[in-house]
Amino acid sequence: MKAQEQPEIIEKMIRKLRAGMMPPAGSKRPDAAAIESLTAALESRMDELASVNPNPGWRPFQRLNRAEYATAVKTLLGLALDVSSFLPPDTLSNGFDNVADAQGFSPALMEGYLRAAGRISMLALGDPNSTPTEATYKVPRTQSQMAHIDGAPVGTRGGMSLVHVFPADGEYSFRVMLHSIPTGELYGSIVRGEKVEISINGQRVAVLDVDHRMSEEGVNGMNLQSPKVHVKAGPQRVSAAFLRQFEAPVDDLLAPQDYTLADSQIGSGFGITTLPHVRDFSISGPFSVTGVSDTVSRRRLFSCRPTTQPEEAPCATEILKRLASEAYREPASASDVQTLLGFYEQGRTGADFEAGIQAALEALLASPRFVFRLEQPPATARVGQTFQVADLDLASRLSFFLWGAGPDPVLVKAATTGGLRSAAAVDAQVRRMLADPRSESLATRFAGQWLRLQDVEKIRPDALLFPHWDYTLAANLVRETELFFDSLVREDRSVLDLLDSDYTFVNERVAIHYGIPNVTGEAFRRVAVTSPNRRGILGHGSVLALTSIADRTSPVLRGKWIMEVLLGSSPPPPPPNVPTLDQTRDTAGGRTLSVRERMEQHRANPACQSCHKVIDPLGLALENFDVTGKWRIKDNEVPVDAVGELYDGTKMSGPAGLRDALLKHQDAFLLSFTERLMTYALGRRLQPYDMPTVRRVTRDASKHDYKMSAFILGVVNSSAFRMSRVEGTDTTVAER
Repeated sequence: MKAQEQPEIIEKMIRKLRAGMMPPAGSKRPDAAAIESLTAALESRMDELASVNPNPGWRPFQRLNRAEYATAVKTLLGLALDVSSFLPPDTLSNGFDNVADAQGFSPALMEGYLRAAGRISMLALGDPNSTPTEATYKVPRTQSQMAHIDGAPVGTRGGMSLVHVFPADGEYSFRVMLHSIPTGELYGSIVRGEKVEISINGQRVAVLDVDHRMSEEGVNGMNLQSPKVHVKAGPQRVSAAFLRQFEAPVDDLLAPQDYTLADSQIGSGFGITTLPHVRDFSISGPFSVTGVSDTVSRRRLFSCRPTTQPEEAPCATEILKRLASEAYREPASASDVQTLLGFYEQGRTGADFEAGIQAALEALLASPRFVFRLEQPPATARVGQTFQVADLDLASRLSFFLWGAGPDPVLVKAATTGGLRSAAAVDAQVRRMLADPRSESLATRFAGQWLRLQDVEKIRPDALLFPHWDYTLAANLVRETELFFDSLVREDRSVLDLLDSDYTFVNERVAIHYGIPNVTGEAFRRVAVTSPNRRGILGHGSVLALTSIADRTSPVLRGKWIMEVLLGSSPPPPPPNVPTLDQTRDTAGGRTLSVRERMEQHRANPACQSCHKVIDPLGLALENFDVTGKWRIKDNEVPVDAVGELYDGTKMSGPAGLRDALLKHQDAFLLSFTERLMTYALGRRLQPYDMPTVRRVTRDASKHDYKMSAFILGVVNSSAFRMSRVEGTDTTVAER
């Protein structure tokens, strides 16, 4: 078999050799030197073929996904909006939501962007002709309502705090729906004197008394209705929370549960946790509109104010040219401005100046120039030819990679003045951008999707087995991992710290969960990790929870996650009709088996054995961590056995042993990390012809102690990032 004829197979062989998965477990293995020699020879051959026929790859047009669209709107108008009500969920491909060829486009999706543009443009300018509507926000059922909610006034507990954009100055009413027990009575009805405070920007505007006798059969059901309150237009922080009745350590035989709605029936009984809970919070209005006040978005929009009709056209031109330059991620052309002025004139007809600007803004937010990232090849380029990405397109590639947003004026100026022509200039821009707070996007967007942190909210640990788990703890565990990855970027630390760091970030809630002393308050801070078993992301509760199921740990999910995410080698799918790992009982002792014992029974099936011999030891090494990431020494009253053998014969004992085994195969981990980083940066799936670039970036990073900046700069300076290829199937949005 010639390498150039089967590049996919050769690259798969290299990946498994680097991870130590070849030869397979149980077979006779050559010595390490022979395996390394074969691997190096295969890599050298593939790299040589790539140098003879370089291919930087190609991607179709990219559109802004949900997160990028929301960020672009916030940057342009200062409005932080949830666009999920307009745009459908983004398709994940290779773990990321920005992969171009997976971003389908349909008439329904275009309608979503049009609806979003109409609503956002109205909220940005305000609407003095607004009619009353109602917006309802739900409190997550698993969110503890015993503690203070971030954003709510001090001295309150539970409820909800959010930023709501009011369309106009006027009167608004607020409705709070409380939880009930299955018989329709108020949850926590035994409690007297509870009050709900409604506040705007921290200022109390209403206090609602909770009637302990209220029920679903009452006139208002489980709802508390506020009187109408005058509120100014624009984004305002609104909170609905209970006034705290006591503030002291709980001295009770039954300590409060963090998951305070774990049992909805006990709310009618007694105990410290049986207090009323907010279920929904609704905002209705505006009533009796009095106008539109000055807002953040209006200040950003109106850089000039015409006082006479002759001044309107020049002012509109100034506003729209500036907006278009920011929204289109490049200096607006005369044609761009003229097109928007046409929409302005349509909106201005029969109305006022602001109506014209709103119409133009709506058109801008729905424009393909804003929604899509189009990269045009040179006019002289032919199919199959490679070309250097234009400077402005390179600026967008940089900003969406590092910030998850469009380029700022500094980067646009550099692109338009030749400031991105040299490698040194690009490196300077990259380091400037990494030092900017917006580079946190690498943690929240890249690392979040690479590590699959979005799956944490999908796990619902059994409330009776894990009453300490709630929405707040889940969010805090995710934040710990995000802050940890962000520290690697900001401090330019080694990527290997992901596996072996001796620090993490915790607040009081996470510290209690991990058993770390002397941490108080809601703010996160950096702390040293003294336990060798908690080092690195394998000790993070976020990773341990997302790889579990509701009532038990899952060595299979944990092992599969390690193989796919850290080693970049997916196990084969299970054969059909495989029995599930059901809860069984020891027929002799009548006790519940531990997860490890049930796994051993499961592996007795010959159809399951081959795969589980590879997967299970990885996951079983983490068995000392329960479903939520807490340390334990017993599973179903059986001492945890976290000793195992890696597929290459390496002995492992617990999380520390697993970490050492992964560091032994650090080449596979580093290659996997580079491959995922490039996928996210390029917005396309990598192909076999990309792997020589991945290896080169990793080798170059080794000269800089595998620092995070070395990987980022390696990707940015690669031909895959700086170049593109003309494909015959390339079709622009305009042609579609």
